[in-house]
Amino acid sequence: MTTVLSRLGEWVAPARMGVPFRWNLASSWAGQLGDGIALAAGPLLVASLTRDPTLIAAAAMVQNLPTLLLGLYAGAVADRVDRRRLVLAANLVRVVVLAVLVATIATGTVSIVLLLVTLFAVGVAELFADTGWRAVLPMIVPKADLGIGNARQMAGFLVANQFVGPAVGATLFALGSAVPFGVQASALLLAAALFAKVRLPREHTPTRPEQHIGHDILDGLRWIAGNAPIRTLTLVIFIFNITWGAPWGVLVYWAQERLGVGALGFGLLTTCSAVGGVTSVLLYDRLEARVPLARLMKACLTLEVLTHLALALTTVPWVAMVIMVVFGGYAFVWGSLSSAVRQRATPNEFQGRVGSVYWLGLIVGLLVGQLLGGLIARHFGAAAPFWFAFVGAGVTLLAVWRQLDLISHAESPEEHIEGASEGASDRTANGAPGEVPGA
Repeated sequence: MTTVLSRLGEWVAPARMGVPFRWNLASSWAGQLGDGIALAAGPLLVASLTRDPTLIAAAAMVQNLPTLLLGLYAGAVADRVDRRRLVLAANLVRVVVLAVLVATIATGTVSIVLLLVTLFAVGVAELFADTGWRAVLPMIVPKADLGIGNARQMAGFLVANQFVGPAVGATLFALGSAVPFGVQASALLLAAALFAKVRLPREHTPTRPEQHIGHDILDGLRWIAGNAPIRTLTLVIFIFNITWGAPWGVLVYWAQERLGVGALGFGLLTTCSAVGGVTSVLLYDRLEARVPLARLMKACLTLEVLTHLALALTTVPWVAMVIMVVFGGYAFVWGSLSSAVRQRATPNEFQGRVGSVYWLGLIVGLLVGQLLGGLIARHFGAAAPFWFAFVGAGVTLLAVWRQLDLISHAESPEEHIEGASEGASDRTANGAPGEVPGA
């Protein structure tokens, strides 16, 4: 049994990736479990406090509001301060806010207004924690293994956040409305304790001039604008999330109108996508080792275009479920791969700001897409958002097809300088993105 567990541990978090990565991964999975519990318990608590659709919608909105208002600011902060302390402090703030919420529920003083304020406060703290955490991963994982590192984090998201957490959250809520939030706070406290064991390497960073944080944000935007691969990747993420958000924002309406399924059938659709995602992230190592990065990126984006077309055409539930398995498979490979490419190409001192722009583009793209999807479906039918997504994603893919070769092999400026001075053999030893096996 010990040998089996040891082999499993080595497969999940290879020793070559370092002890800090293992602590970071364990922390991430514990936090994902806590957030997954809240995925089910949060809406249930909102529904128990109000039946006003506007307030229910507001509860969903406040979770994205911190990113829209403070996303770029959080990125600049992550590049100014000790990222390890930022993640720990932000998670501890979340624990305190949740403890207050549990107390108000237990004493019967909770209200919908207080809950909205609490959700916003938790969202702000989560934004700073996640921004710092995303900037930490490239500091502790060799560049050649960043794809695997991101894939393992996504595996935790899928299993703990999407599968286990919501089921646990709904079950705990039935025991008492305060219970799931107490358990969530405990999970976040455990995540903070595990992350406290992560030791970041001491790295030399260029002296930053004393300036307003707004100038830091502008410096980050200028860096992206001046880096062709990352600029193009950011635009691709933004546009593809608009095209993806349009049909997925009305997915339940499409499932009812086109497939004729009810709540169970819709639940199976989302489960199928998660099954595909778990399978793909667990096999990510083999994919990245055997398929050139540019080819893998092109394959993922091509499958995205074809998925929209297939779902626009099908009216058969089981066919749609097969398509959703494929969707989950390539979507999470793309997420792991695109994050790794961005992290490899970004200097350490810009990781927070570049990551925040990337994430803001993702969220804004989704929100714009969901709005467009609703309007398109209202006027042209349930399948129309998928046709919109097919055309929009297809045109974008054609526009960036040749550039994907450059994007997949992007490297940070300091790595380029180091490689030029030390030679190709040293670049291979240091794990330069262009030397990833199979690339």
